[in-house]
Amino acid sequence: MEKTWIDWVVELQALAQAGLQYSKNIFDIERFERIRDITAEIMSKQSDLPLEVVKDLFCNETGYQTPKMDTRAAIFKNDKILLVKEQDTWALPGGWIDVNESVKSNTIKEVKEEAGLNVMPVKLIAVQDRNKHNKPQYAYGVCKIFVMCDIISGEFQPNTETSESSFFALDELPELASEKNTIEQICMCFDAYLDENWVAQFD
Repeated sequence: MEKTWIDWVVELQALAQAGLQYSKNIFDIERFERIRDITAEIMSKQSDLPLEVVKDLFCNETGYQTPKMDTRAAIFKNDKILLVKEQDTWALPGGWIDVNESVKSNTIKEVKEEAGLNVMPVKLIAVQDRNKHNKPQYAYGVCKIFVMCDIISGEFQPNTETSESSFFALDELPELASEKNTIEQICMCFDAYLDENWVAQFD
């Protein structure tokens, strides 16, 4: 696949971050800091985001740069999948993995917070490189981890993150928050639900 300017900026930023992590020479450190600043300036110019916003998103990593991780729970009832409403669009319950959480515990936590349900993760559906599947492309790497869960108990209560929760058949899906989950990703979850011998997919 042909590289885009975002790919080049992301690669330069990661190289600068690695240089800052491992360089001992003060002049090399200054050069890598400047390269990182230039990548933020390019991103700001091309995206129309304020430079300080880009730096907050793009230049606050310390140590060797690695992708962030995001979990998404696939929960079914009566052959329908659970989605939660955030603002005007719908998504699988989920979010960033906190530093003190595992994939399993973060999935449980996010479902409880967003859907009010106590669940048990039972199957890994897929691990995806977000920028290969979701738009818009982010200026940093994200691993999206889809996990099948069984409901134990609980019920939805409106909260600060989500205003509604409902189960949908594949042919009646509402407008999706495509930056979080696409129709293809929802279909993948249905495929995993219907296939007892499902093998986890990964990019």
